[in-house]
Amino acid sequence: MKVEPIGTIHTPYKTVLECPRQGAGTDTVGEVEVFREFEEGLTDVEGFSHLILLCWLDRSDGYKLMVRTPWDARSHGVFATRSPHRPNPIGLSIVRLLERMDNVLKVRGLDLVDGTPLIDIKPFVPAFDGADDVKIGWLEGRIGR
Repeated sequence: MKVEPIGTIHTPYKTVLECPRQGAGTDTVGEVEVFREFEEGLTDVEGFSHLILLCWLDRSDGYKLMVRTPWDARSHGVFATRSPHRPNPIGLSIVRLLERMDNVLKVRGLDLVDGTPLIDIKPFVPAFDGADDVKIGWLEGRIGR
């Protein structure tokens, strides 16, 4: 398997400790720089209000299969959490698209360290990405909806 970056994320966060735990609810504005050779792939992206960014969390150092989160004192399986410390450190962020300037997207709602490699962009489509009757497992009662 081969995964190559298609761009770079630019944010005000210089370290992992500066990043918010989740992008939802943050007003952080940053830029998604798509490398020039992939710019044509941004055609028509302006019509979407939200995008799904898939990134390689290159500052993640190893993983554990059981992790503790800020929302519970108990450990949970890494695949039942949003921990960045995973066997394959792939991050997912849903951001609001504010503007496109050639190969650069100005977005709001970033929770990534400056310089994070971008591996893909997909449009957020509620009919595809939303779900009815959602259950949130062990997070029930620990976070707002």
